[in-house]
Amino acid sequence: MNGLNQSKAEPIDWAAKNYLVVDDFIGVRQLLRESLRSLGARNIDQAASGGEAIGLLAKTRYDVVLCDFNLGDGKNGQQVLEEARVRNLLLPSSVWMMVSAEKSVESVMGAAEHQPDAYLVKPITEGVLLTRLNRAWHRKQVFRPIDLAYAEKDYLRAARLCDEQIAASRVHEVELLRMKARLMEKSGEPEKAREAYERVLAQREYQWARAGLAKIRLANGEFEAARQMFQGVIAENRYYIDAYDQLALVYQGMGKLEEACSILERAAKLSPNSVPRQRNLGQVCLKLGNIGMAEKAFRKCIAVGEFSVRRTPDAYLGLARVCGLKNDPKEAQALLQAAQRDFGEAHPDIDLRAKITEGLVYHESGDYRRARKAGDELEALLGEREERPDTPTCLEMATLLFAVGVKEAPSELLCYVIRNNHDNTLLQGEVQAIFDKARLADEGGDLIRTAKKEAADLMNGGVLLWKTGKLTQAVDWMREARAKLPNNQRILFNAAQVLVSHMREQGYDEALALEAHAVLSHVDRLQPGQQRFAQLMEQLAALAPKAQVSEAALPAA
Repeated sequence: MNGLNQSKAEPIDWAAKNYLVVDDFIGVRQLLRESLRSLGARNIDQAASGGEAIGLLAKTRYDVVLCDFNLGDGKNGQQVLEEARVRNLLLPSSVWMMVSAEKSVESVMGAAEHQPDAYLVKPITEGVLLTRLNRAWHRKQVFRPIDLAYAEKDYLRAARLCDEQIAASRVHEVELLRMKARLMEKSGEPEKAREAYERVLAQREYQWARAGLAKIRLANGEFEAARQMFQGVIAENRYYIDAYDQLALVYQGMGKLEEACSILERAAKLSPNSVPRQRNLGQVCLKLGNIGMAEKAFRKCIAVGEFSVRRTPDAYLGLARVCGLKNDPKEAQALLQAAQRDFGEAHPDIDLRAKITEGLVYHESGDYRRARKAGDELEALLGEREERPDTPTCLEMATLLFAVGVKEAPSELLCYVIRNNHDNTLLQGEVQAIFDKARLADEGGDLIRTAKKEAADLMNGGVLLWKTGKLTQAVDWMREARAKLPNNQRILFNAAQVLVSHMREQGYDEALALEAHAVLSHVDRLQPGQQRFAQLMEQLAALAPKAQVSEAALPAA
């Protein structure tokens, strides 16, 4: 019997489940608690604020969460849900119901972007609550095994489970096809994702399926086709906010920053409380030189992000650049200090990024003496640490250092970037352009060629050992290669492949399996949605001894 039919046949035992009610008014919390008790619920916790809710979610895995949208000072319901998703504080089968008296488009769209299982408008009767809970719970049971595979990042197995559920019952076919399409995108299989979206569209014209096809076109670099499709989605539903964000990416890919700015501005008016959207709008405006709009977007981003898990230092750094261009270095410095104070623990490179921004502020305002001083301090910071920041930060740093007259440190940084991306021709072109601007075209070309060869030789040494059957030596070699080039994706994938091969030959080893998982998780953070990631994760899962895994022990999808 399939999961759906089974869940309908068996009555739901609401008494055995854990509940969390989040509302800043004690009277509302008591009303919701009594409504749940009338269903038989016994284990009901309560939170009066978003911060208190996050604390409880971190301690207990709740089956059902009833969360008000407006929670007074601090995090709102949207931000609590977002943080719970990002920090994996929910089970795959948990039901999240957003509760609010709000009917405004801004609040509804903000909640919808972060996918609660239901959105309930007060006042709520016991009958409505029970109906919506039953509906959401039944649906969750269909998707639970898929969510568990997703949580383990075994996307190919999760996709097969979607097919099995469709074959067993067509009741949730459209939702399962949607899930399968997402899984295929994460597995680096865009053609299979396209097939799933087209199966949906053959039944009915869903805008999310049309947008999914457009995203595939965008990923393939088919900008004009993607533009037309996203514009069609927006014409059909002007509240489909994700289509605006994707259309802005299309315009950026086409080099049309004015159009990207315009579409992001429209989206921000419809749904102004998105931290990433306000940040992206500010960054596009900054590139365009639209200082007024960039300032407005960055300030809004900082304001709405105060209690958001998606808060980053980017808006602070961007606003500091704006202040520099407005000849207000005092506020720029205050923003940089705030960024270092607030983000030092979560962003270990913030001191470097703040110093880069400080140098750019001075350089753009014509204070070349202070810009050079910032460059010298940046060079000293680099010398104090072995680790290097991410690629965009390295490129920005090298550009500034060359501009203030430093030569050796930026050259070393750019060679590091090339060694970690030795098969990325587009990035190599960016690096060459930085050398060209610094009037080091020939020297830069030689450095790029040398760095590419060093990386290729390092990788090929391990591959040769692997192919000649020297698996233990190959594992050791690839560990050293990863230590030297920690962000080279080809080396990371080959290192994981060698570990998998070793376990195939020598038997399953938990330490090696954990090492392979760590390597693959790192490469997935660097560039999600690669086919080889999904394949190696599936191979790893097949090697593991079969055991009964508790759902509570797994992170949420």
